[in-house]
Amino acid sequence: MNIPFLSLREVTALHGEEIREAARRVIDYGWYLQGRENERFEQDYAKYIGTDFCVGCANGLDALIWIFRAYIEMGIMSAGDEVIVPANTYIATILAITENGLIPVLAEPRLNTLEIDDENIEEHITARTKAVCLVHLYGRNAYTERIGALCKKYNLKLIEDNAQAHGCHTPDGRKTGSAGDAAGHSFYPGKNLGALGDGGAVTTDDPALAETVRALANYGSQKKYVFKYAGRNSRLDEIQAAILDVKLKYLDEDNAHRKAIAGYYYENITNRLITLPDRLPEGQNVYHLFPVLVSDGRRDALQDYLAGCGIGTVIHYPIPPHKQECYARQGWNLPQLQLPVTEKIAAEELSLPIGPAITMEEVKVVVECINGF
Repeated sequence: MNIPFLSLREVTALHGEEIREAARRVIDYGWYLQGRENERFEQDYAKYIGTDFCVGCANGLDALIWIFRAYIEMGIMSAGDEVIVPANTYIATILAITENGLIPVLAEPRLNTLEIDDENIEEHITARTKAVCLVHLYGRNAYTERIGALCKKYNLKLIEDNAQAHGCHTPDGRKTGSAGDAAGHSFYPGKNLGALGDGGAVTTDDPALAETVRALANYGSQKKYVFKYAGRNSRLDEIQAAILDVKLKYLDEDNAHRKAIAGYYYENITNRLITLPDRLPEGQNVYHLFPVLVSDGRRDALQDYLAGCGIGTVIHYPIPPHKQECYARQGWNLPQLQLPVTEKIAAEELSLPIGPAITMEEVKVVVECINGF
């Protein structure tokens, strides 16, 4: 049996005819940027997330970049200010901070949740700290009441990287992406809500932030040929907006299938080498990924074994951001940091197949192979 980690062709086929019709509608209408499809999707996605505003942009990294850049343009942050961010994340979260001349302050995660340790944040706050950037990594909610209270206590902006958590809820029932002051979203094809190409968005309740982000992503212009900011071209195209609006209708249904797969993994994986992260309460995990930790240095051996069984897996992520060469080359001191929990996760994490197109029969085969390793 061949069980891919994620087949985008099969995922697209689930709603294929509606997606093709949406693309045809845009093509036939003849308006391909900043038109009615963007307007419709932005309204629908803002309503879904529970914010007043949604601004589409080119990708998830840009969404985060524009949030920080907007706060700089608004005079709320300036180069050299610090942003506390989880050390265990995809590098895009940290790139958005350094891109703006801000200083990333990396905080360790909890090993049992893989998310930022909210007891490890306050010790990193200094007079230069202006924000906490949460990452709902793997589709798991990272927001806690303690984090919200810390941001209020120290007057810090709370920014969410919601690239992997479309449809996830916080403990108080809000959608992730609406818990902070602003959130960046990615619609990369493999996400729970994925386009057929790159795409991203910013959600917020702050009208000034939304207006600034929209201008920055449109060359810095709020009026044609008039440029308030030195911006860039970072826009969500009409075809992707139309496709995303189709897939948004099925997001909760697709997430429910992911939860069923995860439930089977939690209840049936028994291999002593495998540690599963804590199972979060209902609604607080949309299982963009299903990460496990493999002990005794056997992670790569398990990955090879599963490949031999025809089962695809992916490591998220083999080199943590603070160990990446790019930061050493730029003179940042991140590679000098010692972050043992993050480094342990990087050495042991393996993501199992999960997605809306994978069948429960395939999931049973995955579990049988894992338990037989």
